[in-house]
Amino acid sequence: MFLLDSIAHISNAHANAVVISGSHGGRSASEFVIALSQKPSCVFFNDAGGGKDEAGKVALKMLQAYGVPCACYSHLSARIGDAQDGYDNGLVSGVNELAKALGIELDIPVYEAVKLMLL
Repeated sequence: MFLLDSIAHISNAHANAVVISGSHGGRSASEFVIALSQKPSCVFFNDAGGGKDEAGKVALKMLQAYGVPCACYSHLSARIGDAQDGYDNGLVSGVNELAKALGIELDIPVYEAVKLMLL
């Protein structure tokens, strides 16, 4: 598991690992993951309050299309830009179908969701 305050720090070194990011789950954040030749096993983002047309959660759909499980956690539960807070206090507010298949559900703590993938 890796904690990245900014998704801009993601690299192929995070391949097949769970990544908790403090970044929003918007288009620009998703593109950092999409650009990798080796993808993480799951990525968590802050939902940034959703935004217009759910812009803060667009990563859910974008990463689904690239075969990457993705979940967002509520901006009301954890500070944006703080991956440790996301891990410790984040509550899942959105999941793509791939993440759902791993057992990640709405409203569970991020640390519990991570445990599901590390068993």
